Amino acid sequence: MRTHQAFPMGCLAFGLCLLLVMPADHAAQAEQPSPPSFSQLVQKAKPSVVNISTAKDARGESQVSSPFGFEDPYRGIFERFFGGEIPNDYNEGGLGTGFIIDEEGHILTNNHVIEGADEIKVTLDNKEEHIARVIGRDAKTDLALVKIKPDSDLTPLPLGDSAELEAGDWVVAIGNPFGLGNTVTAGIVSAEYRHLGTGPYESFIQIDASINPGNSGGPLLNTSGEAIGINSAIFSQSGASVGIGFAIPINTAKQLLPQLKGGKVVRGWLGALTQGLTPQIESKLGLNVDQGALVGYVVPGGPAEKAGIRRGDVIVSFDGREVREHSELPLLIAVTPVGKAVTVVVLRKEQRMDFDVTIGELAELQEPRQASGAKPNLGLTVQEITPELANAYGLTEKTGIMVIDVEEDSAGAEARIQPGDIVLEVDETPMRTGQQFGKKLDTYEPGETILFLIEREQVTLYVTLTVRERRRVAPREGKFSPWGRTRGFA
Repeated sequence: MRTHQAFPMGCLAFGLCLLLVMPADHAAQAEQPSPPSFSQLVQKAKPSVVNISTAKDARGESQVSSPFGFEDPYRGIFERFFGGEIPNDYNEGGLGTGFIIDEEGHILTNNHVIEGADEIKVTLDNKEEHIARVIGRDAKTDLALVKIKPDSDLTPLPLGDSAELEAGDWVVAIGNPFGLGNTVTAGIVSAEYRHLGTGPYESFIQIDASINPGNSGGPLLNTSGEAIGINSAIFSQSGASVGIGFAIPINTAKQLLPQLKGGKVVRGWLGALTQGLTPQIESKLGLNVDQGALVGYVVPGGPAEKAGIRRGDVIVSFDGREVREHSELPLLIAVTPVGKAVTVVVLRKEQRMDFDVTIGELAELQEPRQASGAKPNLGLTVQEITPELANAYGLTEKTGIMVIDVEEDSAGAEARIQPGDIVLEVDETPMRTGQQFGKKLDTYEPGETILFLIEREQVTLYVTLTVRERRRVAPREGKFSPWGRTRGFA
C-alpha cells in the first residue's frame, strides 16, 4: 500500500515542478534581448562613408549596355532610346562606395570600383564633391587607396580587428546600391575564411546583410562601429542580393596599407605552386599526413628550388607558422618581406626536413589560357603532341599528351582538367605517346582512382580522377560553373 501511495505523490511533486519551471522558462525567453537598434552606430559612421562615381572616356568604342552594367534598373531606358547601344561619344560610368581612413583624405575602396577610370569623383556625406587621385591599388586582393583634398575636416572610420569576428556576430553594411546613396543593411556573419577561387590571396567574410551593385568598397561594421571588412562581392543568379555577400577582412587591408600608400604592392615569392591534399592523393603518393600544402611545381631557379624543395613535398610549416591548408600558404608568403630568410618545414614521404629559404619578389604571371570543351570514360579527348601542334599552341613540350576536350559532368571536369593541359604522368608513369596513354588507362576498372600529373602554362600540378562506367551524358543548358551560380562583383 505504501508503494502504491508513493507513486501518485511522486507524480504530484513532478507536476508541481513543471508548473514552477515552465513559467520561469517562458519568462526567461521573454527577457531575451531583441536585436539592438543600429541607429547611433550608423549616425556616427555615416560621415566617414563616401560615394564614388567614375568616368571612362569611351569615345570610339561601341557600347552594348547601359553605363551601370547589365543589372542597371534603368537599362531598359537606354535600350529603348539607343536600340541596345550607347552613343560612341558617351562617357562610360560606374558607381561604388569607399570610406575615409585618416584626416589626410585617404579613402579605402575596391580596386574594381576605380579600375580603368579616367576620372574618380568622391561625394562626402555633407554633399561636398572632390576629384580623387589613385594612390595605390592591388588587383590581387581587390583593394585600392584614393585620396582627396577636403575643404573641411574629415571623420575617419576606426579600423577594427577582423580576426575577432565569429560566425553569428552582428554586422552592418553601408553602401551606395544602384546609385541610391548611403544605404544601411544589417545581418550576421555567415562564415569566416571563405575561399571562392577568385585568387590566391582571398579569405572572405561571408555575410547575409544585403549587398548589391554599388555597395562595393563600402565598410562592413561591427557593433562597436569599427570597420572590420570591405564589401566586395556577391553570389547570385540575377546580380542582385540573395543574402550571400562577401567582404574582404580589414586585417588584409591593414597589412597592405603601408605599401598602398607607397604606390606599389610588393609580395614575397617562394617559387613553388602548391595544392590541397585529398585522401586520394595521399593514398596514391603514399603520404601519411592530412594537412599541409602539396608542392605540385617548383619554378626552376626560384627560391624553393635553390633551397632544395622538390615536387611532391608537403609544406607543413612556414616561418614558424603551421600550415593547415594550402590556401593559407600564399598569403603567408605574400606578406613576408622580400629578402627575408625563413625556415620551411616539409614532409618528404615519411621524412621531416627543414629548409632555409630566402624569399624572392613575386613577378606578374600570365593568366592560364582558357578554352571550352565536351566529349568521352574519364571524359577526356586527348591528342598526341606533334611539332606542328607544339608550334600552334606555343608549347615547351614537344612530345606527350594534350587534352583537347573535356566532357561536362565527367571525371575530368570534376578534377577541373582543362583543354590545353598536358598529361605528363599517369600514376607516376611518364606519358609520351597516345598509344602508351591508352594502354595505361585500359588497366583501370570503374571506381579506381588515377593520379595525373599535368602541366598548365608551364607549371605542374597533381589531380586525381575516379574512373566511371561508360555512359552517355545528356546535353545541358548553359555553361558549367564550379559554383553552380553566377558570382559577380558587387
